[in-house]
Amino acid sequence: MVKIPKTMKAVVVYGPQDYRLEERPVPSIGPGEVLVKILATGICASDVKTFYGFRVWGSEDIPPYIETPVIPGHEFIGEVVALGEGAGEKFGIEIGDHAIAEQIVPCGKCMHCRNGRYWLCERHDIFGFKKGRAEGSWAQYMKYPAGAIVHKVPKDIKPEIAATVEPLACAIHAVERARIELGDVVVIGGMGPIGLFMLQIAKLKTPDVLIAIDPKPNRLKVAKELGADITMNPSEVDVVKEVLKLTNQYGCDIYIEASGAGESIKQGLRMVRKGGTVVIFGVYPGPTSVDWSVVGDVKELNIYGAHLGPYAYPKAIKYLKEGKIKAEPIVTHKLSLEDYMKGIEMVHEGKESIKVILLPNG
Repeated sequence: MVKIPKTMKAVVVYGPQDYRLEERPVPSIGPGEVLVKILATGICASDVKTFYGFRVWGSEDIPPYIETPVIPGHEFIGEVVALGEGAGEKFGIEIGDHAIAEQIVPCGKCMHCRNGRYWLCERHDIFGFKKGRAEGSWAQYMKYPAGAIVHKVPKDIKPEIAATVEPLACAIHAVERARIELGDVVVIGGMGPIGLFMLQIAKLKTPDVLIAIDPKPNRLKVAKELGADITMNPSEVDVVKEVLKLTNQYGCDIYIEASGAGESIKQGLRMVRKGGTVVIFGVYPGPTSVDWSVVGDVKELNIYGAHLGPYAYPKAIKYLKEGKIKAEPIVTHKLSLEDYMKGIEMVHEGKESIKVILLPNG
């Protein structure tokens, strides 16, 4: 029998720049639910944007999404310490297993869920954003609700690597949306953790040329090590001009936006060829204005959005286990839960870090 304490340390969001480390009750579980001891949890760029008050807090264009107070965190791996009635059979897990839940807890009832598009669920409960219904992983313990989508993870994947399954799954989904073909020239804008995973997944699709763009030299160095044919720094060269030069002025076949910077969208629309494809994955701090005539009248582009990592978790787990995808160069820092503010600042600045992992239980 696993000994479970009554209380735990947890980071709690109360408002923009109002995050507190508190002592909280360990979640209780009911039928179909899973309690895990968090072994490792990541700090995502969206966590940083939430901290600084962007997007999820609402604007003139969108209603507030976050419900507080809530424990943040949607990238994680946990050790199963308790199972509600039927949960073990439902998810194929036992006490002591390592397990992950997909970042969304779908309602299972809306039109999207009924049609198999659970990642577009109308209720849309994402871990770390919904008080009570989907509390996150910046804590020593976490509950996977009965409606969660849970996957067993091999124990020989180190916790700090297993915690990257979520961003890898997102990368897989985005690259699959791009429909890369043999001979394509593919450009990925933004070499953060997800961009670096996209790069590796795109490489598996064997494009003719794979180009990585980022303003940070350390990230471009890692991109080169992970398979980029060409790296470009937009603060040093005119990347649009360079891509056009490489393609006889036609432009790249596919542009995947992973930086979360509005200028990167404009850059992509300028460098992609007529009839090309643009995939938008980034989460942006505010609206971006572009000349939409370029999309239709000028280039007749294919524009795809990409959201979460549907049906991609089993692939992500498999690729990490087999070593087809490497997370070790991406995970640059590991910190205690108490150092969460240091982690937020490191990700925000991005000078040395790429992926920062918190270890709530040491």
